[in-house]
Order: sequence, then structure tokens, then C-alpha cells
Amino acid sequence: MSSPSIPLQPTFEDLGTPLSEVTFCVVDLETTGAGPEAAITEFGAVKVRGGEVLGEFQTFVNPGQHIPAMIVSLTGITDSMVADAPPIAEVLPTFLTFANGSVLVAHNARFDVGFLKRATADLGYQWPAFKVVDTVALARQALLRDEVPNVRLGTLAAYFGTEVTPNHRALDDARATVDVLHALLERVGSRQVYTFEELQEFTHYVSPERRAKRTMAADLPRKPGVYSFVADLPDAHGAIRRQVLYVGKSRSIQNRVRNYFTANETRPRMDEMVRIATGVEAIACRTELEAEVLELRMIAAHAPRYNRRSKYPQRQHWIKLTNEPYPRFSVSRTPGKDTFAFGPIRSRSTIEEILLALYEAYPIRQCGKRLAVGKPSGACALAEMGKCVAPCLCEISRDDYRDLVQCATDALGKDIRPVLSAISGKVAQLAEHERFEECAELTRRAEAFATAAHRFHRVSALSACRQITAALWVPDSWRGAGWEVHAIRHGQLVGADFTPDSAAVSQVGEDLAKYASSPAFDIDSRLVEEAERIAAWLESPGVRLLSVDGEWAWPLHAAAAEPYLSLNPG
Repeated sequence: MSSPSIPLQPTFEDLGTPLSEVTFCVVDLETTGAGPEAAITEFGAVKVRGGEVLGEFQTFVNPGQHIPAMIVSLTGITDSMVADAPPIAEVLPTFLTFANGSVLVAHNARFDVGFLKRATADLGYQWPAFKVVDTVALARQALLRDEVPNVRLGTLAAYFGTEVTPNHRALDDARATVDVLHALLERVGSRQVYTFEELQEFTHYVSPERRAKRTMAADLPRKPGVYSFVADLPDAHGAIRRQVLYVGKSRSIQNRVRNYFTANETRPRMDEMVRIATGVEAIACRTELEAEVLELRMIAAHAPRYNRRSKYPQRQHWIKLTNEPYPRFSVSRTPGKDTFAFGPIRSRSTIEEILLALYEAYPIRQCGKRLAVGKPSGACALAEMGKCVAPCLCEISRDDYRDLVQCATDALGKDIRPVLSAISGKVAQLAEHERFEECAELTRRAEAFATAAHRFHRVSALSACRQITAALWVPDSWRGAGWEVHAIRHGQLVGADFTPDSAAVSQVGEDLAKYASSPAFDIDSRLVEEAERIAAWLESPGVRLLSVDGEWAWPLHAAAAEPYLSLNPG
């Protein structure tokens, strides 16, 4: 099968949108004041592209309130001038249509765009999420302090010699802002700002050191895969070695990495990471799922200091039964081989919620003291409250107690309905007495229990299945339309490929299964998140199973139909 040709040069999308092709809608508003109760009195807007004026928009607006004398003296707009003007409900839709598809520009954009957003919300419209350029912010970055004393519109208009002098009237101020915008664009062009994306970076001030590192992305593939920022740093012994700082994945590695050197990346820890990094390494993948799995494995292997999620997967906990005459549930770091284990669960607080939910249905003992068969000992507080069957008092036989423990174990491993039913009944009783805080607490426990059960069986069933091959039709991959094919063994991804040929899908699946290396049978805590990602992919709409070797199933009532609670289990 011949490989699709790969473009040798960046696309225009990769390079950004040239400023000469951007349609700017320069807007200015006059209002009755600056507070939250103020209203718009006049719209003025000019639409331009490539230095050419495409259209103008101007209208008074009836604000529905008195215009203060101070505002009248500033703008010259009086109550009589706006008395017969249309209300904002009629003007705003017309303006939004006029500005549609444009980048909004305003001098002190927070003020003007803030009024527009508020009016849009008040009228029940959805804000179109315009991209915005603020000529105040742009001027602060483009001009030196000894060039202009401040960045007020009147000051900049005088400095650049605009054709229209701003006079606190909407259309004239918008026209003056157009000339200021064009002058500023000429100024930043000398600093290699040629695209709208670069203008955004410049306006929000991306440090020159950070922008200079954009070359790190130049040779990266424009394919799905995993990237890692690296740096040569001293280790614990003082030796310099290459360390992985951060691992991520993307549908287009180059495009994603380029964003780290722009104003789009606003996370402080990422800014610090980029400053430290000395290079970016990338591994192209054949499918997005392969990239997701590789990212998890690399994070687990390197524990990069700037990754927050998926690190230290070994920090998981399991709920197990103790090996003693009257067993109880305990929490362990390892699942073990010879006893029942439920998990893994990352949060200790979640484990507490799960166990408390279980104890609502099965009052087995929770204390940690040693109990001898046939030898009574002092009762604990839970026994006195009737929340424990009190094997310490020898009021229950060893066999009956073991049957109770077996029922609790079955609730974790086979059928969650008894626990949900017990909690549902108690919630109903509490609700009758308007004890709603206790209702919420019980509901939270049940949700934690049901969610954990869903996760446990989802992962366990997949890891127990010897092999699955499956395919998904992808209409918009970087190679065009085609099939993503995966081979999975015991919950681990062992092969991935792509084919545009529908007739070849089955053969691709067979080849992946034939030549893939075999993983370890037991899925440990490091691979649980991988199994979850694979299960999510297998459950996604459109996935077709090609072959299943083994049993991929779990008990009918072992988990909720969705990974959240229904307090009405059928």
C-alpha cells in the first residue's frame, strides 16, 4: 500500500492569517456613563480590510434613561437627540450582522466590548465570540514611552496625523481609530508581525525569549502523536542529563507545540517550562488512540515535573478483605493475588465514601481489633448504635458473618443493586423529615460507589479478554478518510494502523494481532488509565469489532448503565 504524500511546506493555516486578509470592524460607543446601569446612546463602526473601507455603521440609540449633564458636555448628545432613536433591541441585531465575520477593534476594548456583551445577554442573544484587538494594548507594546506621553485616542490621533480628529462622537472616533490601527500595524510590521496570530502574541506581550523558541516547532511533524519538552539539567548527583519536562499529545504535533510560544498559552507553569526547555522531541503515531496511550506511558515512565495529570499511576488504592476469622474491609496499595480486591481507586476520600455506602447495606465490622472465635470482647460504639452485627459479642455465628461478608463482596463484584436500594430507602425516609443535608451526603456516597463499580468492571472485563481487534471510520484524519484499526490484549494496546481501503480492514486487523508483542497478563495500576481510554474508544459510536478472542463482559447488575447513580435501580 503506497503511503499518502506529505506536504513539504507549511500550509497557509499553519502560517496564520495575513493581516491584509483580516476584516476588522472598528467600533466606538457613546454611553450615558461607565457603570453597570449605564446604556448605549450611539453606535459608530467602520469595517476595513487591507486598508480599504468596506462599510460604515452609525446610529443613535434611545437609552431609556436620562443622559447626565456631564456626559452631554462631553459628547454633545442630548436627550432630545435620542428621543426618537430606535432602542438597543432594534440596533444590536443590525450591528451584529454588520460585524459578522470580523475581528472587533476598539480603543480601550474592555469598555466597548463590555457594553456589547451586556446588551447581548440582556436581550437573550448568544455572544458571537468575536476575536478582539485593543488599540490601547497594541499601542503600549508598539510605541516607546518617549514617543507619546500616553495612549489616549486623541494623543495617538495627533501623533499619527489621522484624517479625522476624535471628538467623543461614535463614528468620528471609530474613523480616527481606523487610522491609528493602520499606523500601528505599519509599526509592528517592522518587528516581523505579519499575521493576525502574531498580532495577538505581540499585543499580549509574549517575551522575545519565548517567541524566539518557536523554531523548536519548525521541524516537528504535522501528524497525530506525542511531544515532549526536554532540557539538559543536573540530576541529584550533579550530573547533567536530559530530563523530560512535559509530555502532551495532539492531532497535529507542530501546530500544538507552536501554541506554547504564543499568547494563547496563559498557564504560568507552562511559561516557566518553556523558559527552561532546550528542545522538543516528537513521536508521530498512526492513530489518535495510539497517541493517547503513548502519552500515558511516557508520563508514567518519566513523571515530568510540569505534568499534573496521570503522574504516579502507582499511587492507587484497593479495597481488600482481611484474612482473619471475622474479616473486614481494609485499604491496600496492591491488589494481591489470593483474595478479593476492588479497585484501583486514587483518592482515599473516595474509598471512604464507597465503604460507607457499603456499610449502609451490610453492617459488617469496621474496627481493627483482633477477634477470637467464641471469645466475647467489649462492644464498640458502632455495635451499640446497631450499625454492626457485633461479632465481638459472639451474637452472630462465624458462618452467618461470612455469609454477610460474602453479600457485601458480591455487591462490589457482582450486583450493586442491594447497596443502591438500601441507600434509596434511607434517602426517602430522611427526605420525609426534610433532612436534606443528610440526603445529599448519602447520595454522594452512592454516586461514588456506583461510579467506582462501573470503572472496576469496565477495566476488569477488558483486561481479562485475551484479544480484541476493532476499527473505526474516521472521515477527517490528516491522511484523509479511512479506518483506524487497533489490536488490544488484556486491556493494553499492542498494535495500531490506518487504512483508507475498507476492503483491507479485516486483513490489517489480522496482521496487527499476528505481529504485535504480548503484554503482561495482569493489568496493574500503571495501566488502568490506559485500559479506561481503550474502553472509551471501543464504546464510541461507529467502532466495529473485527474479532474477540476471549470473554469481554461483566455481570448484568455489576454496574449502573451509566457511570453515575440512579437511586431507582431496576
